[in-house]
Amino acid sequence: MSDYVHGYSKRESTRLQDQAAALVEIIHGEAIFPPGSRILEPGCGTGSQTVTLAANNPEASITSMDVSSESLAMAKSRTAHLSNVTFKQGDIYDLPFEDESFDHVFVCFVLEHLNDPVKALGELKRVLKTGGSITVVEGDHGSFYCHPHSAAAMKAVDCLIKSQAMTGGNSLIGRELYPLLKKAGFEKPVVVPHIVYADSSKPALVEGFSKNTFSAMIEGVRERALELNLIDEATFDEGVRGLYRATKEDGTFCYTFFRGTAVKNES
Repeated sequence: MSDYVHGYSKRESTRLQDQAAALVEIIHGEAIFPPGSRILEPGCGTGSQTVTLAANNPEASITSMDVSSESLAMAKSRTAHLSNVTFKQGDIYDLPFEDESFDHVFVCFVLEHLNDPVKALGELKRVLKTGGSITVVEGDHGSFYCHPHSAAAMKAVDCLIKSQAMTGGNSLIGRELYPLLKKAGFEKPVVVPHIVYADSSKPALVEGFSKNTFSAMIEGVRERALELNLIDEATFDEGVRGLYRATKEDGTFCYTFFRGTAVKNES
């Protein structure tokens, strides 16, 4: 697993909550499973997606797992009002579960942080029951553009792409979901792009996604980008201003998420 490029600060936890709220339909719109289902959510982090997943599937049993004990403590606190979630600390490359333990696997914004996503998918396939299904949701930072166009803003975004790649991650992974699922041995993979477009006629989306999710995410990589000499300070700061400029009355944001589904069939 690569380092979590966004860090574990309180601000990052808040950003994840804002992201979850702004993108709830894209992420969870089809994540409704039959009563009695056993669902695994690997890489649950601080529980930003767990809350909605559990609330939308009150008669399912959800096991949420993460490698970080600190994140799990926050997730447990956030889901204290829910009775259908249990938590487990573990490594996605070496899952602490028996073969064919789950009916469904729900993976959200996890593969981008892994240096071997195919290995992780293979391990997830192992614990999935024959005939079970997997849902994978990932973004693709290379799909972003905004108006007014800002060359500095695009350079700032590129800093996140490059810094994540340098630590073994891949923030362009959304476009790769189909071949990754195929390579991991899943069958019937279907990948659907979901474009998030925000302008001033959608103030909640501008606030929740354009400002508090995407721009805040780029702003948060400033220190790392400067340490790695990926950009100079003045250009990065100009780029962040360009991102927030695009959230004004005459600005627009556009970004693509990808949701992939597949099944585990008998070989």
